[in-house]
Amino acid sequence: MSEYQKEIEIRNGSALLQSAHEELAARLQKHPFLTACRNGTISMEQLKTFLEQQALYSEKFIQYLCALISNLDRQDEVHDLLENLAEEMGVDEHGDEPHSKIFARLLNDFDIDRSKIEPLPQTTKLIERMFRWCSDKDSACGLGALCLGAEAIVPDMYSDIVAGFRAHGIDDETIHFFILHMECDDGHAETMMKIIDRLVEANQSRTNAVLQAAGDMIEARMSFFSAIMEADHGR
Repeated sequence: MSEYQKEIEIRNGSALLQSAHEELAARLQKHPFLTACRNGTISMEQLKTFLEQQALYSEKFIQYLCALISNLDRQDEVHDLLENLAEEMGVDEHGDEPHSKIFARLLNDFDIDRSKIEPLPQTTKLIERMFRWCSDKDSACGLGALCLGAEAIVPDMYSDIVAGFRAHGIDDETIHFFILHMECDDGHAETMMKIIDRLVEANQSRTNAVLQAAGDMIEARMSFFSAIMEADHGR
């Protein structure tokens, strides 16, 4: 294969990933839960249910990331994601507060006792799927799940959720966790996308692994949102 043909394949692979990301993000944005948040029609009870279930998913983020890091094959890429890990834990050069403590304070502000939260089946499935993909020996799977299926969608997803809280008069200081991640997760996604681009450039067949994992996580997230709305309706 000529260098020109290789370059065309690389461009096509990158375009496919970008197109898939936009399509997956658009599908998620159409979910009734996020639509209600954007429109300000979401109930406070639904938002509190979301906080409870999101707490169970988010508290394991460091474990997802560690599982993914263990399957990377280049030290420079391990180092890049370790920087993301350090930021999450509050031990990076900025020395900010650990994100887990910020979320714990958020739960406390809404009088939510973490020890009393019961996971919905769809929450358990969301967690299990993320662990499965991040633990896959093919790092393209974990990158697809954690990047395109999670980090890359956070800015838009959390923007909608923030709008939902603001509609109920909740101040930005209280929901600082979501506002913080609208900014930092964009950078995390960019770091992972650079690794994905390198993997796909070296082997175009790995594009399918990235897209399969990303699509699976978006489906799991949509089921997660649906379960939250149904649980609230049931009460």
